[in-house]
Amino acid sequence: MNLDQLIKACKKQNIKAQSELYNRYKNTLYLQCLKYCKTVEEAQDNLQDAFLFIFSNIKKYNGKGSFEGWMKRITINKAIDKYKKDSHISIVINDDIIKDSVVEIASIKLPLDELLGCIQSLPTRYKLVFNLYELDNYSHQEISQMLSISVGTSKSNLHRAKLLLKDAIINKSALLNLNKKSYEY
Repeated sequence: MNLDQLIKACKKQNIKAQSELYNRYKNTLYLQCLKYCKTVEEAQDNLQDAFLFIFSNIKKYNGKGSFEGWMKRITINKAIDKYKKDSHISIVINDDIIKDSVVEIASIKLPLDELLGCIQSLPTRYKLVFNLYELDNYSHQEISQMLSISVGTSKSNLHRAKLLLKDAIINKSALLNLNKKSYEY
């Protein structure tokens, strides 16, 4: 079944088509979930919530724009909704630190899973802004609306995320190099 046929069948609540759609996009959307969730279990829950929402609202998809993009947006919004619901953190705004600093860590070689681990270890509010801005190309204006924060807070959180990520990458790289050298003896 091509995508248009699959969407039409899903709009008619065809279970076989829903299963095919799920199997076709579960991995892509799961990776989205992992970017925004604290744990694997939370990512799995978010994926489930996203697909439930997608199937119950697929009639609203009008064919304008990418269907995969529509599903990714839903998946991200589900993670953000969970963050907002569970958030008991007050965000401090300090516009003085929003000066763009270039992080010079290009010479550090870190395996992808280690880099993703560093991103996952960021505090939730910083990880959300970092992922939305750097990985999903949302603007600070869009992020401020999605997270109900000011543009300044979005910029501040991105800056802090980059600083924490830089430290985490440097520390992880040093640890990996230390372990590598201990095996060379």
